[in-house]
Amino acid sequence: MGAGRRALITTAITVVCAVTVLAAPGTAFASPTPTSTPTSTPSSTPSASASSTPVTNKDLEAVREKLDALYHDAAVATDAYNAAEEQSQKQSAEIVELAKKIVKGQEKLDELKDRAGAAARSQYRTNGLPDEAQLLLSDNPQAFLDGTGRILQGQRATKGLISELTRTQQDLKQYTADASAQWQQLEKNRKAKAAAKKKVTTQIAAAEKLESQLEKQEKARLAELERQAALKAQTTWLDSGVLKDIDTKASAAGKAAVAYATAALGKPYVWGAEGPSSYDCSGLTSQAWASAGDPIPRTSQEQWKQLKHIAVKDMRPGDLIIYFDDASHVAMYIGDGAIIHAPRPGRTVTVAGAGSMKILGVVRPDA
Repeated sequence: MGAGRRALITTAITVVCAVTVLAAPGTAFASPTPTSTPTSTPSSTPSASASSTPVTNKDLEAVREKLDALYHDAAVATDAYNAAEEQSQKQSAEIVELAKKIVKGQEKLDELKDRAGAAARSQYRTNGLPDEAQLLLSDNPQAFLDGTGRILQGQRATKGLISELTRTQQDLKQYTADASAQWQQLEKNRKAKAAAKKKVTTQIAAAEKLESQLEKQEKARLAELERQAALKAQTTWLDSGVLKDIDTKASAAGKAAVAYATAALGKPYVWGAEGPSSYDCSGLTSQAWASAGDPIPRTSQEQWKQLKHIAVKDMRPGDLIIYFDDASHVAMYIGDGAIIHAPRPGRTVTVAGAGSMKILGVVRPDA
C-alpha cells in the first residue's frame, strides 16, 4: 500500500471535514477557485515508489478519530430528531383531543341555543308579555303565589342558561386558540425533524465515504485500533477501583429491562429506531424499560435530565449510563463492569465495557 493510498486517505479525511462544515447551518462560503487541468494522464499502474510506503497506524488513528467525531455528531442529531418526533406525536395527540373538545363544545352550544330559542318562542306565545306582567294581571291569589315561585325559578334558569352559553363560547374560543398554537408548534417540530434528519444522514454518509477509502486489511487494522482504544479506556476505568464497592442487585424491573436488552443482542443499529428489529441507543433503553413497566423519556439527553442520578458506586443492573458531556449516548449497565448498548450505524447491539467511553453519569429509571 503506497504513498498514493496514503494521499487518498488524507484527501478523504479533508473532504469529509469539509462536508461536516458544510452541513453546519448558517455557514456561507465563497465560490471555489478553479483548479488547473492536468496536461498529462497518469498511468493506471502505481509507481514503484508509491507502492513502497504503507498506510501507517498514525494515518488510521486519524481516520478513527474522525470517524468517532462524525458518528458522535450523528448521535447528537439523532437525539434531536427523536426529541422532535416525540414532541410531534404528543402534539398530534393533543390536537386530536382539542378537536374532540371543539366538536363537543359546538354540540353543547347548539343545544343551549335551542333552549334559548324555545324560551323566546314561549314568550312570543304569551303575546310578548314577560312572566312578571302575566302574574300581575292574574286575579287568582293562589295562582299569584304559585306564579311567584315559578318566576323566581325561571329567572334563575335564564341566568344559568346565559352563563352556560357564555362559558361554552369562551371554552370554544380557548380550544380553537390552543389548537392553532399546537399546529404551529407541530410545524416547528416537523422542520426541526427535517433539519436533524439531514444532518444525521450527512454525517453518516461522510463517515461511510471515509471508511470506503480503506482496503479490507486497513479496515481490519482500524477495527483493532478501535478495540485497543476501548480496552485501554475500560482498563483505566477498572483500575480506578470503581467496582470494588458495587454489589447492588438488580430490582425486579431492572432484571426485566436487562432481559429485554439481552434479547436484542445482535440486532442492527438504525438511527431513530426503537425496535423490535433494530434500535438506536436510546431506542433500546427506552423500550427495555417500557417493557419492564416503567416508561422513560425517549432520548438519552432527556433520560439524563429527568431520571434520578445515581452515584457510580451505587449503580445496579438495569441502571443507565449516560456518556459524553452532551449526553449523546446511553447504555444499560448489566453488572460486572459491562453494558449492553446500540453503538452506532454499521454496528449491532452488543456487550461492551462500561468504561470504554467517557461517562457523564448514571441514572435510575425505577428509583
